Amino acid sequence: MLTPLACIAVAVYFEARGENLAGQMMVAETILNRVEDPRWPSTACKVVKQRNQFSFYSDGKSDIPKNRELYLVATDVASEALEGKHLGSGSLWFHANYVKPSWRHRLEVSVRIGKHIFYKDKT
Repeated sequence: MLTPLACIAVAVYFEARGENLAGQMMVAETILNRVEDPRWPSTACKVVKQRNQFSFYSDGKSDIPKNRELYLVATDVASEALEGKHLGSGSLWFHANYVKPSWRHRLEVSVRIGKHIFYKDKT
């Protein structure tokens, strides 16, 4: 069974390893924000493995990181997020800026970092 640290690190690695540290932290923060929100599962691993939520998890490819150095960075980011070092965006969703999911219109953009757009509920 994977730990919350491992689940978040793998998600950060596959979803944002090419982003700067702030972009990677936003992915980790989004996962932890979901854990705290009653609309999602109550553990990081269940959030990451939830059907149709994280593209890397359901793409049929291996979920084992290949680049050790980048995975270590993702693990550091996940560790900091679990220690409470968040950016405070309130983000619950994100996508790459080259896709246009239909659900984005129901939400408010909280921040754009690198190639990702992060969203929160409209206020």
